[in-house]
Amino acid sequence: MYRVLVVDDDEQMRMALCATLKHIGFEAQSTKNAQDALKLLKKESYDVIISDLKMPKMNGIEFLEKAKKLTEAPIIMITAFGTIENAVEAMKLGAFDFILKPFSAEVLKKVVNLAISHKDATQNMQKTNNKITDFIVESPKMKEIIDITQKVAKTDATVLLLGDSGTGKEMLAKYIHLSSKRSRNRFVAINCAAIPSNLLESELFGYEKGAFSGATKTYQGKFEQADKGTLLLDEISEMPFELQAKLLRVIQEKKVDKLGSKTATDIDVRIICTTNRDIEQAVKEGEFREDLYYRINVFPIKIPPLKERKEDIKPLADFFLKKYSESFNKRIDNISKEAMDILLKYHWPGNVRELENVIERAAILCETESISKDDIFLHNL
Repeated sequence: MYRVLVVDDDEQMRMALCATLKHIGFEAQSTKNAQDALKLLKKESYDVIISDLKMPKMNGIEFLEKAKKLTEAPIIMITAFGTIENAVEAMKLGAFDFILKPFSAEVLKKVVNLAISHKDATQNMQKTNNKITDFIVESPKMKEIIDITQKVAKTDATVLLLGDSGTGKEMLAKYIHLSSKRSRNRFVAINCAAIPSNLLESELFGYEKGAFSGATKTYQGKFEQADKGTLLLDEISEMPFELQAKLLRVIQEKKVDKLGSKTATDIDVRIICTTNRDIEQAVKEGEFREDLYYRINVFPIKIPPLKERKEDIKPLADFFLKKYSESFNKRIDNISKEAMDILLKYHWPGNVRELENVIERAAILCETESISKDDIFLHNL
């Protein structure tokens, strides 16, 4: 189970965050100040850290700066007093993301899951030394997609990955990167839906020192960070309309104009985009630029939902069981036929991500060497 540390001086906020995190499947621990959090980081390991910005004695920015020296866990900053200057400073010091209070449980879940995916992907790339790990697929549909993916990976074509949430779009994007000639260079991802619109432009394109209040140093945006590598524009359909024109220009001209700069910077970036929306409908409704759509839709790949590739359920479930039984130091050898029948009959609205969560919970509950039907908990069943 992934571990999350919450740092906030507000007791009610700490309790609410921990309750929400536990409800969506994480182990949560909290502390009321940054000093205690730093002590914990010296002896404990966490997968994600969530820290308030405004705290007494040591604020969130100071904590972030010190915590980055103790852990590689992504740090998410939260605050009710958000300004672009705060966000820029946090991102500059290495914060994974910055979200404003109040926020919904869904926003929290999305950002934490993205942080964990980023951490896991980084660790996997380090462990495998950029060697490609095969996808776990048995269904003809997914085998065809992997075959197509391997072909397009050898080119620099822009790829648009389409599919419902939880189908594995980001994993496929990383697979494309690792299968490409750019695999030795950086894979950089940015979630266009999770970053406030007033911050997204500077995150994408960067800024010069003095470009605005709080810009004390020059900052390389995601395009420059991904130079010679791959940039994933996750949930691109959620990008503010006013930014889409600037993105189109960058893609066409392969140059980035930093905020406050008088000259453009040349870039060499392979772009992969994802969306879980009907992007063609968004174009018709005037929410997404038609010219940008045609620019990113060079090579579309539609990932089917899990309910349309039932053959993948068993091998995926077995893989997740092995992963979590090892993680929890349990000996669980298999999933019983009755339990597997339940998994195969379920419609999986949350797709592969939901399947992983279900198996993780089952592994926690299981007290024998086999997952039983009583260990399986599904929504709407």
